[in-house]
Amino acid sequence: MDRRDFLHVAAFVPVLAAAPPPDWAGLRRQLTGTLVLPGDAGYARARRLYNPAYDAIKPGGVAYCANASDVARCLGFARANGLPVTARSGGHSYAGWSTGTGLVIDVSRMNGVSYAAGRATVGAGAKLIDVYEQLGRHGVSIPAGTCPTVGIGGLTLGGGIGVVSRKYGLTCDTLESVKIVTADGRLLTCDSGHHAGLYWACRGGGGGNFGVAVSFTYRTHATRDVTVFFLHWPWAKARAAVRAWQAWAPYAPDELWSTLHLTRGLGGLDVQIAGVYLGGKAALDRLLTPLTGKIGRTSSRSVRSVSYQKAMMIMAGCVSRTVEQCARTPRTSFSAKSHVAYRPLPAAGVRTLVDGVARRGRHSVLLDALGGAIGRVGPQATAFPHRAALFSVQYYADGMDRRWLRDIHGDLAPHFGDHAYVNYADPDLRSWRGAYYGPNAARLAEVKATYDPDRLFRLPQGV
Repeated sequence: MDRRDFLHVAAFVPVLAAAPPPDWAGLRRQLTGTLVLPGDAGYARARRLYNPAYDAIKPGGVAYCANASDVARCLGFARANGLPVTARSGGHSYAGWSTGTGLVIDVSRMNGVSYAAGRATVGAGAKLIDVYEQLGRHGVSIPAGTCPTVGIGGLTLGGGIGVVSRKYGLTCDTLESVKIVTADGRLLTCDSGHHAGLYWACRGGGGGNFGVAVSFTYRTHATRDVTVFFLHWPWAKARAAVRAWQAWAPYAPDELWSTLHLTRGLGGLDVQIAGVYLGGKAALDRLLTPLTGKIGRTSSRSVRSVSYQKAMMIMAGCVSRTVEQCARTPRTSFSAKSHVAYRPLPAAGVRTLVDGVARRGRHSVLLDALGGAIGRVGPQATAFPHRAALFSVQYYADGMDRRWLRDIHGDLAPHFGDHAYVNYADPDLRSWRGAYYGPNAARLAEVKATYDPDRLFRLPQGV
C-alpha cells in the first residue's frame, strides 16, 4: 500500500475519542473516608508499605475507607475507569503486592475490636498488637502471629500461623464469618451456611483474590499466665539443634509451640530455640529436658512465667516497649522465601541448611513448629492445605538482594519439596499454585470465577 492508498483508507476509519481521565475529585466527594492523591500533603506517607523497598511505586490514589460503602464505591470507580485495584490491610506483603499503580483501597481505619459472648468481631484493618491488647482486656484472645503491625486481614486470609496455633489452630480455623465486598460491590456475610464456598476460600486462599474483606468474627479462647523461653547455643551445636528440634517440636504437647532460628548477623552466628508454653515453668522444664539433653549445654537460657499479654509483647520483640510504641515498629527492608516441611531433614539436608546460613551476609532461617490442632483439620476443610506439615521454613535476608535466598532455597528444595506458605509471598516461585494451595487450587479457581469473573482483583500470583 502506497501513501496515497493509505490516506484514502484512513479517511474511512472512525476516530476513537480518548477515554476521559478518572474523576478522582468525584470519588473523593463520594467517600466518608479520605482519598489521598499525588500532590496531596499526605501522599508520600500514604503510598508507603512496611518494606521501604517498594517506596518507588506510585498509586494513582490511596483511599482510606471508613466503611464497606466506601469500599464498594472505590471498586465501582476502579471498574468504570479500568484501573488496577489493590486491597491493603497492614501493608506487609512480602512481595509488595499491597500497593500498585492504580487505586489502593486501604482498610486500616476499619480497625475496631469488640467482644461479646465468646466471639470477637475485628475490623480488617486492625493491627495484630491492637487485637491482642483489646481482647486481652476481656481475658481472651485468638491464635495469631508475632509481628505487631501485621494487619489481621492478610494474616487471616492466608491462614495465620501463630504462637498458640498448635493448641487453638490457625487464625482462619477460629474464623466463624467474614464480611467481604466483592468485585460487583456487594457486601456479603460469609459463613458455613451463607456463601460457603467464599467462606472456605477466605480461610487460607490468600488476601486480594476474591474481594475486600472488611470484618471478621472469631471464636476466642480464654487466656492465662504462660511460660516463655529463649535458649541459645554456640554455632558448633547448630546441626545437633536442627536434628533434635525437628524430632521434638512437631510432636510436643499441643500447649507447647517453639521456633528454631539460625542466624548470621552483626553479632556473628547464633542458634536459638524459643517458644511459648501454655502452662507453668516446672512442667516446661521437664518438656525441655529431652531437647537440651540431645543438643548439649546452652550458652544462655531464659525461662519465665508471664501474663498471656506480656508473652505476646515479648514474642513481638516489644518486651521493653508500650503497646503504642510497639505499634510504631520501624519499617524494615527485607526479602524472604519459604518452604513448608512435610518430613524432617535427613543428615545431608541438615548439613546443607547449617552451611547455607553460615555463608557471608546478614540473614536467618526460621523454623516454626506445626502439628497439634493444625494437623487435626483436613487439608481440604479450609483453603489452607498444609495440615500434615511438621513445620514451616522462612528464609529471611536483610535488604533486597535475593541471591542468598535463591541459593539456599534451591539447595533445600530436594529435601523440603515444592510447598510454600502464601503469607510469605514469593515472586520467584513458578509453580506457586501447587506450592501455596496444593489440592485446593482448582476449587479456589472455581470460587474466583464465581465471585470475580472479570478478574477485577489481579495479583502477579492471583488465583
